[in-house]
Amino acid sequence: MERYEDSQLYKIRHSAAHIMAQAVMEMFPPGEARIAIGPPIENGFYYDFELPRNLTPEDLEVIESRMREIIKANQPFVREEVSAEQAKAQFVDQPYKIELIEGLEKGGFDEYGNPLNEKPVISFYRDGPFVDLCRGPHVESTGRINPKAIKLMSIAGAYWRGDEKNKMLQRIYGTAWESKDDLHQYLWRLEEAKKRDHRKLGKDLDLFSVSEDVGAGLILWHPKGAMIRVLVEDFSRQAHLNNGYEWVFSPHIGRAHLWETSGHLGFYKENMYAPMDIDGEDYYAKPMNCPFHIEIYKSHMRSYRDLPRRYAEYGTVYRYERSGVLHGLTRVRGFTQDDAHIFCRPDQVEDEISRALEFSLYILRSFGLTDFKAYLSTLPEKYVGHPADWDKATEALRRAVEAHAIPYEVDEGGGAFYGPKIDLKVNDALDREWQLSTIQFDFNLPARFGLEYIGEDGKPHQPYMVHRALLGSMERFFGVLIEHYAGAFPVWLSPVQVVVIPIADRHGEYAQKVLTELKINGIRAEIDDSSERMQAKIRHAQLQKIPYMLVVGDKEAEAGAVAIRLRSGEDLKAKPLAEFIALAAEAIAKKA
Repeated sequence: MERYEDSQLYKIRHSAAHIMAQAVMEMFPPGEARIAIGPPIENGFYYDFELPRNLTPEDLEVIESRMREIIKANQPFVREEVSAEQAKAQFVDQPYKIELIEGLEKGGFDEYGNPLNEKPVISFYRDGPFVDLCRGPHVESTGRINPKAIKLMSIAGAYWRGDEKNKMLQRIYGTAWESKDDLHQYLWRLEEAKKRDHRKLGKDLDLFSVSEDVGAGLILWHPKGAMIRVLVEDFSRQAHLNNGYEWVFSPHIGRAHLWETSGHLGFYKENMYAPMDIDGEDYYAKPMNCPFHIEIYKSHMRSYRDLPRRYAEYGTVYRYERSGVLHGLTRVRGFTQDDAHIFCRPDQVEDEISRALEFSLYILRSFGLTDFKAYLSTLPEKYVGHPADWDKATEALRRAVEAHAIPYEVDEGGGAFYGPKIDLKVNDALDREWQLSTIQFDFNLPARFGLEYIGEDGKPHQPYMVHRALLGSMERFFGVLIEHYAGAFPVWLSPVQVVVIPIADRHGEYAQKVLTELKINGIRAEIDDSSERMQAKIRHAQLQKIPYMLVVGDKEAEAGAVAIRLRSGEDLKAKPLAEFIALAAEAIAKKA
């Protein structure tokens, strides 16, 4: 599968960034505008500038118009390799470029500020009068870009090299596509994404909130959101039991000694919260559940006959995130993982990996997520364990992915130091990719904690350990579900499945009878007995994304029926109450 960095679309966006930079630099007298970096990114590109005045939305129109003129001029992109001295002479009045060149000269950083392991070749790209420090690639000439398929999107502030101690620059975001239709489709997806934003819908539907008094990144689950979470957890809990997992529970804090043994205090301390003193000892809020599951395993001597052991937990963990990166449910400081750890013999590895992947696919498909892609991360430069074990584990992961016919990419050297992994990503209704499931080998913790089992030969052996999360975290998964369904959850997950709407006060008694019958049959329902008109009640229920509205008046009360409206606006007319209950029960049972 072609990498994005090798695609024509990447070249188009990289070239569009240069064209935009040329247009911006032409707006100001020589020496007054300073240029920083401008890489392609997912779905577009950006460029950072230090300018003598703040840009406005009106400026974007001017810049975009000039970009189209540059495209029409069909200026060729010409690559030129230069020495560090030549590069500095070219950018003598551009301090950000000089800093980058000095980094390149030392072999430290590339033109985007990314660290390098070896001294690179310094190269320019020219298009017309514009010259930029760049490694490419680009299209052959500006005319290869469709002028109707570009758009500048926004202006934002950005610290130089992402460091808040550095100067704040102005960043212009843009997008570029191969065709006008592609651009229009992308802009439609952006508008649809705004409507589906889980932060907005979470408030509108009264699902969750974040309180300043509680703290940023800490989620308060409201009754309706909590109901959905209970339904998700109950379904997943039973599925785990059916698949041979044992449920465990562990504390929220642990002694410093535990985290020293696990290596978290050595490798992960910057993501952990400050310790608390308890009886003269340091305790830490847990960033992960694995050491606790290991201690459960260690509580008994294990035989080869006891393996595999599959421990599962809805474990709440706490990890430090900067306030600037917190984002609703999808980037938080406290979250609950559907975490599991599998302890197995070497001869059980492949089967356990396959089972875990199959289970993950089953769970995600049950929630309407069906478009998957896997990323297989392999041996990094620094690692623990033996290369032969890494090869065996990596091939087990690869065979599992291929056996389930999932498209995948290999991330060479992308494994953690303690083992290779599969990251399973899903595309939602807007074709956006989300990281959810992870299956991770670990050669580190079994050795650190001295895990053993007695083999068939009567001797102690070290088990293999697999970390596994299917939904990832309840918070992130809930955010993905909200946006995937645009808040219109399937009937089985809807916190309120039915609202009964009496037309007038005199129909209240019959409405209560309908409500009672619905609840007896396990259907989550409520009555809207407000003083609003019937159409207003229907509209309110639709805005609340309630699947069914049952309108009751004189005719319905007399016939023992209900007039059924769907949140889509469809009118199913009047049906006997028993018939509606059967219809709703079928939708719930099928998870439709």
